[in-house]
Amino acid sequence: MDMGLNNKTALVTGSTKGIGKAIAIELAREGVHVLINGRNDEEVERTVDEIKSAFPATSPQNATADIVDSGQREALFEKYPSVDILVNNMGVYEIMKYEDVNDEVWEKYFRTNVLAANGLTKFYLPKMLGNNDGRIIFIASEEAVMPSGLMPQYAMTKSMLLSLSKSLSKLTTGTEVTVNTIMPGPTLSEQVHQIIDSMYPDEGLTFSEKEKKFMAGFLPQSEIQRFIRPNEIGRLAAFVCSPYASAFKGSPIRMDGGMVPTIF
Repeated sequence: MDMGLNNKTALVTGSTKGIGKAIAIELAREGVHVLINGRNDEEVERTVDEIKSAFPATSPQNATADIVDSGQREALFEKYPSVDILVNNMGVYEIMKYEDVNDEVWEKYFRTNVLAANGLTKFYLPKMLGNNDGRIIFIASEEAVMPSGLMPQYAMTKSMLLSLSKSLSKLTTGTEVTVNTIMPGPTLSEQVHQIIDSMYPDEGLTFSEKEKKFMAGFLPQSEIQRFIRPNEIGRLAAFVCSPYASAFKGSPIRMDGGMVPTIF
């Protein structure tokens, strides 16, 4: 299906691996010129080359920056003053006991998972409104609506993104600009793959068998009983960025594998 995105420009934060990279690849598959972001310039360049090789009709670009740093964000704005699509994917997470989450940790998570994304949005949204065209997506998590208690500092920031997205969507009333949030469930990033592999080192299991054993033991509430693949989220994001999704406004869009047990 042609998503109608050919020759659009998209900035995808944290796009050298995991969900961010998958979104960048799926957008490039649709003819989008993707700005690849990460803090490590070598990783960014490697991803740019990979996408250019796979989709030679597109022009992926290096957008190396630590977007938590306001000065580096400003430099990024000077280099890329406008985009058609902004995907706020970059974030940090870690399992932590509540009593170990001190004020410094709360502030780090707020600055990284919320303020960095807000800073980019605050710059690009007015330009999109002026052009009467644009897409902004925040990548949240099922933790936003169903906190597990294992990482309260992370869940708090993801809930904030739902509220921020809804508030900003109000500013797009009467325009063709949309602001939405995608809430993935447990996803098979490179890091998760390594963790699952290492949990059952001596049992002679295939990765698929390890995955099923982990899901049954630790995430029995998942209805798909496997990790979501990043490219599945990438395809959803490409659709939400497309003209076909113009009626999604301020929507929390769940792809959680059935993790969330409620209707809404």
